[in-house]
Amino acid sequence: MSEGELRPRARDVGVILGAMEPGPLNAITDVPDVRVGHVTLIEGSGALQRGVGPIRTGVTAILPHGGNLFREKVPAGIFVLNGFGKCFGQEQIEELGVIESPVMMTGTMNVGIVADGVAEYMMSLNPDIAVTTSTANALVTECSDSYLNDMQGRHVRQQHVREAIERAASGPVQEGTVGAGTGMSLFGFKGGIGTASRRLPDELDGFTVGAIVLGNFGRRDQLTIAGVPVGRALSDWQPPETQNETGSCIVLLATDAPMLDRTLRRLARRAALGLARTGSIAGNGSGDFVVAFSNALRLPHDSEELLVTLQHVTEGGRLIDALFQASVEATEEAVINALFRATTLDGWDGHVRHALPLDLTLGLLRKAGALHEPS
Repeated sequence: MSEGELRPRARDVGVILGAMEPGPLNAITDVPDVRVGHVTLIEGSGALQRGVGPIRTGVTAILPHGGNLFREKVPAGIFVLNGFGKCFGQEQIEELGVIESPVMMTGTMNVGIVADGVAEYMMSLNPDIAVTTSTANALVTECSDSYLNDMQGRHVRQQHVREAIERAASGPVQEGTVGAGTGMSLFGFKGGIGTASRRLPDELDGFTVGAIVLGNFGRRDQLTIAGVPVGRALSDWQPPETQNETGSCIVLLATDAPMLDRTLRRLARRAALGLARTGSIAGNGSGDFVVAFSNALRLPHDSEELLVTLQHVTEGGRLIDALFQASVEATEEAVINALFRATTLDGWDGHVRHALPLDLTLGLLRKAGALHEPS
């Protein structure tokens, strides 16, 4: 590939993961009204100047719908695969089972600033917050971008948070070295943002499950693509300086199937199987969190009803199993898309994360019979 050429997604070059069909965009935005926005911060080079740079970080915003999330909350559940991480706002979601703000992804040391930015944004939309109504719960997730980024500088600012939220749009999603994924590492290669989706067949009402991941985990030798131990075969190619499993992974699942928090937690748990397919072991230093929400149901903030009747998926039979399978497959492919789309990036003191070498990777998959060649 030539310098600056857009790298392909996995499916574009014959890497077909799982058995279910993706949505039209093969992205979390295949779930109607879900929106994604990024702000990417890349500045400076050379030696680390603590608090100054080089800067290799960013922020990503995911909006469950385009309305006022505080006024129209969505059901949500969280699954903690490994709690070695900082998930701001987790406790209230576990207690109340709803999301009421944009979902944010960023670098570890930016979490407090991003939470401040979300609070300011939510109060600007809802001036009654903490005055005549309740406070708002921000949900901020993180991974460490310390290998490439000057984390002590905490370079994401409140204006970047608002910008990411205001940029959030439906349609194709930028992947790889963008937004929160700017400084991330994945299986010893460059990591970042990846997304994928699965659409259920019409006889199961055609529901969609979409995933977006912030991929920052794994050792080189663990990487598995379509069942092939690619990482072991590439162990001597530009070997990384660090081989410890000390990263993290955030998975966000969205669906238009009507589900409440308990069932969404079940859906979130299945994403761990998708991570495992890529080689993840959820190592000691890897904080792995999965958040799942359904925007098929909107729960009003100001409701005075004593009882509510909601439609909900049947927990038994083909539908729930298909949703679980969609969670597994979309998560797996989102991780691989993050690898495929990420580009080589240097950081401080000569640190470099190289992009996955696609020609070598595809050659390994072809040799193993795991590549779907165009007819």
